[in-house]
Amino acid sequence: MMKTETRKNASYVLMMINVLVVILVSSNLRSPIISVSPVLSDIRNSLNLDSFQVSLLTSIPLFMFATCSVLVSRFSHKFSISRFLMYSLIILSFGLFLRITGSLWMLFAGSVFIGLGICIGNVVTPGYIKNNFPGQIGLMTGIFAVSMNLTAALASGFSVKIGEWTGFGWRGSLGIWLVIAGLGLFVLILELIFNKKNPDQKKAALSVSDFNMFKSAQAWNISVFMGLQSLFYYCMMAWLPSFLTDYNMHGESTGWVLFVIQITMIPITFCAPIIAGKMKDQRILIVFICTLMFASTMMFAWLHSEWIYINAMIIGVSNGLSFSLSILFFSTRTKNSANAVKISGMAQSVGYLIAAFGPPVFGKLHDWDTSWKSSFYFLSFAVILMFYFGMKAARNKYVED
Repeated sequence: MMKTETRKNASYVLMMINVLVVILVSSNLRSPIISVSPVLSDIRNSLNLDSFQVSLLTSIPLFMFATCSVLVSRFSHKFSISRFLMYSLIILSFGLFLRITGSLWMLFAGSVFIGLGICIGNVVTPGYIKNNFPGQIGLMTGIFAVSMNLTAALASGFSVKIGEWTGFGWRGSLGIWLVIAGLGLFVLILELIFNKKNPDQKKAALSVSDFNMFKSAQAWNISVFMGLQSLFYYCMMAWLPSFLTDYNMHGESTGWVLFVIQITMIPITFCAPIIAGKMKDQRILIVFICTLMFASTMMFAWLHSEWIYINAMIIGVSNGLSFSLSILFFSTRTKNSANAVKISGMAQSVGYLIAAFGPPVFGKLHDWDTSWKSSFYFLSFAVILMFYFGMKAARNKYVED
């Protein structure tokens, strides 16, 4: 009886540690990049950067995501999944430290390590969720998405203030994320120690799979769907302030529009995986997402800045739902944690490559058509493609089938 009670207590403690791992790891997956944008001018003035060098601060991590995600998924079985996450935070912390040393080359080198660290976390965390929470995949995916988006919103809103509070300027704004990475490392070390002291507890180790994701039609459906929904998001984040400025919104007002989008996404990214996780077939959600996105592009093309806050909420709902569904597919469309990591790697490599083309094409179309109509027609076409691949991805079909 005593042993049974002890095992129950140990299982409860381990579950709480696992939840904290998901929260703290996901909190490090966007904020180190998002925190750069508000202090870019300070970094530029401090280090005398030109426009190309400034653009590298955000493009380097994205390039790492696109090029390394598949490699990470292929080597994921070499370590226990918790150790792999621990290594990701160590690499991330090293990059965060290099980035604030003040040297131009250390700034870029730090961005490389930050991109690699986040890439590992992005790819491996869905497998961690599937492995440790097989009966609560929807709930834990929601917690994962909310933690990531909430800290990203805080990074965007408070980056400048953090620099002022710490007294270190932009270095304080970027360096503060070492604290969050350190907390994540601490909890992962706790988990490893706990598992050593309680050998009866289930170990968070990945199974091994020789399955080739690139030969799976369903894996391609998921990957392209993720890429197109990311393309929509990054086009909006990159160009919406410029579009609104052209249509008589300025300064703080455009910032509030982005704020409404981010805030609307947070409850959606929590609730959507829970609801979708209970559905065997999510095609009705794809119809809902793409209808909202298409309506949003048409409102921008024809109404411009009219009804802008309503449109911002439409974007927040549709993008929050599409992002959550993309992440959920990694777990619900695979039969084991190893393949969950593999599809995560493939989808993020393919997806970020697709998304990377969005903002340049969107901006080039604006150079050709200053009314922005052609740019938003381009997004409308992307939504139609997203509907096609999303309907296939949302079927109750595993990537291994």
